[in-house]
Amino acid sequence: MQTLGILRESGHEHFNGSVVFPVIDLHGNITEMYGRKITAGLREGTPLHLYLPGPHQGVRNELALQVSKEIILCESIIDALTFWCAGFRNVTASYGVGGFTDDHRVAFRKHGVERVWIAYDRDEAGEKAALSLAEQLIAMGIDCYRVLFPKGMDANEHALKTRPATKVLEICINKAQWLGKGKPPERLTVEVIPVPVPIEDPAPEDMPREAPEPQPTVTKAPAAKEKKHEPVSFLAADPPPAVEPPAPVAQPSNQIDVPTEMKGEEVSITLGDRRYRVRGLAKNLSYAILRVNLMAGRGDGFHVDTLDLYAARQRAVFIKQAAVEMGKEDAVKHDLRHVLRKLEELQDQQTKKHWNRKARDRHQ
Repeated sequence: MQTLGILRESGHEHFNGSVVFPVIDLHGNITEMYGRKITAGLREGTPLHLYLPGPHQGVRNELALQVSKEIILCESIIDALTFWCAGFRNVTASYGVGGFTDDHRVAFRKHGVERVWIAYDRDEAGEKAALSLAEQLIAMGIDCYRVLFPKGMDANEHALKTRPATKVLEICINKAQWLGKGKPPERLTVEVIPVPVPIEDPAPEDMPREAPEPQPTVTKAPAAKEKKHEPVSFLAADPPPAVEPPAPVAQPSNQIDVPTEMKGEEVSITLGDRRYRVRGLAKNLSYAILRVNLMAGRGDGFHVDTLDLYAARQRAVFIKQAAVEMGKEDAVKHDLRHVLRKLEELQDQQTKKHWNRKARDRHQ
């Protein structure tokens, strides 16, 4: 724990008194942790923002860069989560005004990002950093827009003070200032992806709740001003899920058994005249991601792709493309619900075995 930076050499917890947000890569590994102090009565000079020791690593929500060429870039993780709770999934964050790292640059190039909405704080530091960052991104061939919140505000504070947050943030984005030179390109709008309504007791036909996606219930908590070191209401929604411990996830009581065949690490599922082959499940040891290679087939037609089954947009694209080959969109959509639940069950089993084996190895 000291090597990771979770515990200091003195034995004290590095993130004590903070709500902590992990940065998880595409393989489910935690590459960075951000802590935000939420306790009152802090000693003068106590930093409100903490990270793991050493250089920042990883990109928050890099999966968004894979599925969208248009990215909202926030100054902080809390601001990015504010957009997420309002329904914007194509959002990521830098590590403060000077925290757009080489990892960000590499990821933006790798995934072919074409447009960036810079949603930094509307203060002097945020304005200066946004203009400087825009120059770098434009040099990379990326169009840049500046999201203009009311002066002195950031995304979170603006969302906390307005109703409805989704609509207000959408207006801010679609009225963003183009930062390029010459004639601005044709105006574009950013899609708001609906957030699923939580289901307490889902029927077999219903998809399980997106994981781990907090629901956009706007609170009335006042935004904190950091210089006063007040407790922080950090989201315009219910609190985000904590970093999930290595423990099993409870399965729905009405889990439907589906015909499943296991061959090594390959899973085959048959539903009616449709067949599904899954590879790569063993790599998913985090409950935050269910990324697999999935083939759907019927007769001579088939469709294969690699996707995160917890990503609504990726699921929708897969269903649409598979239906072209299989001719039954409603059936594929229905099947995918049962496939996902079965894979969650298998993932739960393999994750428990993994962590039990780790525990035995440590004991030995």
